[in-house]
Amino acid sequence: MTPFGERLRALRTERGVSQKDMAAAIGVSPAYLSALEHGRRGAPTWTLIQKIIGYFNIIWDDAEELARLAEASHPRVKLDTAGLSPAATELANLLAENIEKLDEAELRRVTASIRKALSQPK
Repeated sequence: MTPFGERLRALRTERGVSQKDMAAAIGVSPAYLSALEHGRRGAPTWTLIQKIIGYFNIIWDDAEELARLAEASHPRVKLDTAGLSPAATELANLLAENIEKLDEAELRRVTASIRKALSQPK
């Protein structure tokens, strides 16, 4: 499941909406909506995100968060480290080969560490 899929399912569950009803309302198939929730489809288009925001009548901050989650929800990530340092290539390969070995707490810690490093001025 992707971060976007997890949030989409939570929104649907909170509001007591079935996949079938939501899919019909936003113009997609229930199978596609299920695949989005389970991370078997890539991030949705901006148009579909807008339809979901409208369907749930989501306010600004929550709408921005949903869009951010969609951007961070590509289930098949590809990294091109050509032209970057050897350390960047090593990190990309280390994650690719071992990410499934990390538990949720470790994943959140690593993510927080990277976010912190990215927010610091260089």
